Amino acid sequence: MRIEYIRDGLVEEFHEGLFMQYSKPYETGAFYLRSCAKPLQATLLVDYGIDLTEKELALCCGSHAGEECHIETARKLLNKFKINEKYLKCGIHAPLSRSMQDKMLLNGEKPAALHNNCSGKHIGFLIICKNCGWDLETYYKSGHPLQKAIKNKINELCEVKDSYPETTDGCGVPILSMPLYNMLIGYKNLLEYDKIIRAIRNHPYIFGGENRLDTEIIENTDNLIAKVGAGGLCIVFNIKEQDGFAVKINDCSMEARRIAVLEIINRLGWGKISYNNKIKTLHGQIVGEVKYVP
Repeated sequence: MRIEYIRDGLVEEFHEGLFMQYSKPYETGAFYLRSCAKPLQATLLVDYGIDLTEKELALCCGSHAGEECHIETARKLLNKFKINEKYLKCGIHAPLSRSMQDKMLLNGEKPAALHNNCSGKHIGFLIICKNCGWDLETYYKSGHPLQKAIKNKINELCEVKDSYPETTDGCGVPILSMPLYNMLIGYKNLLEYDKIIRAIRNHPYIFGGENRLDTEIIENTDNLIAKVGAGGLCIVFNIKEQDGFAVKINDCSMEARRIAVLEIINRLGWGKISYNNKIKTLHGQIVGEVKYVP
């Protein structure tokens, strides 16, 4: 699979990658789950019977854009479980939302840990630790009981039998790797968690936000859940059809990933999501197009 940028008949740019459908598997090498792990990690919140609203659970499952609705939900969640924000070890980056970035710049505000797209996941981690009586200070370390429980749970959901590399994700916690098919198995088994599926479907903007591909997919379809991950990864699953697919763009281009994923959804008949594939000059003249090549 590749995405071609064709300008006046010449392929000026292309991005190659992998596409795998759950119902038509083949062998691949291992890739890190990155943020595609978040809904799988959040299953522990359900397993431990922790009382969360759908909105709160959606935040814990997603990669939010750091907008006011996300920060408000995060703060309420911390207050609900009486957890101090100082325990968050996800690190600090500017909000993914450009609108929020502009607003903060105009107001002279600096980003905090809650603006990190992974802060919802980390809050969920802290909630589990408090529920189980585990240390809050070291929850992000690989030897912590939480991270051991997460590893076991993901390997169980994804039916991983072999050993694959592990690393530290961008937000500082351990992350696993596996073949694409095992990732899809994990999302197939995730469908058994009705509360998580409802939370994602009913609150796609809390789950992602402004210009987030997974939010766009969920908002514009009737039966799909989706999750993006760093490294050009995206997983989409059709709740009704019990089928899904994974896309991995080799050079990690987010734009190429978006075009590939939306085109595949449309070709499978799982939705009709329009997107602009025209290449234009600054004057608006169309000089080419972006094309999906299976």
